[in-house]
Amino acid sequence: MKKPIIEENAVFLDVLGKDILLVTESKQLNILGQTFRPIFTGKVVEVTNGFITLDPVIIKMHNAPFYKFPTPLSFPIEKIALFTPFDPNRKIPLI
Repeated sequence: MKKPIIEENAVFLDVLGKDILLVTESKQLNILGQTFRPIFTGKVVEVTNGFITLDPVIIKMHNAPFYKFPTPLSFPIEKIALFTPFDPNRKIPLI
């Protein structure tokens, strides 16, 4: 049985099933040998009392701005700096 979502995390229930843009607190991340800014887009498919999960998730890398990660990614809520609803077809410059 799932635990009820605590009040501090309830804001993420509002975006469950919606596409968002998410930025983490890190200045940069490294995955698959690529260093990139921590900017992601995707549909929120799960909200728990510690994480939100995006699937599919697009990593906004400078050299591959529409890199679709092959599996869902979960983000610790306390490391999320910003999130906002986002149209996945919108193009944003990464300079």
